[in-house]
Amino acid sequence: MAVAGQTDDEPFVTADNSRISPHQTHKSRWAALSRDLLKHWGGPFNYGDSVRISGISPQLDGVYIIHDTMARRHKHCFDVLVGAKEAHLSDMWHNVRLTPVPARPAPQPEWQAG
Repeated sequence: MAVAGQTDDEPFVTADNSRISPHQTHKSRWAALSRDLLKHWGGPFNYGDSVRISGISPQLDGVYIIHDTMARRHKHCFDVLVGAKEAHLSDMWHNVRLTPVPARPAPQPEWQAG
């Protein structure tokens, strides 16, 4: 859930300029990473990359797309966007894993002799 006190002056616009719907739920699966995990600052991930997150809860574990950056004070951590109904599931987590999901190759066109 985007909380104005935890964001800049545009709480519904992410670092990659995606817009968060006010009715966002965990089904959208968006993540924010600390700067040290993003390629722009030397990390392994880019905006738009998919990551598998496990160890949060059965309801929130899964594949997320990186859309945002956390505040500078955070190091080696991430946050996930949840809706109001899921907010109680997103407390502090321990033993959580974040692993890259390989990009799928673009489908190749099928050619037939004419």
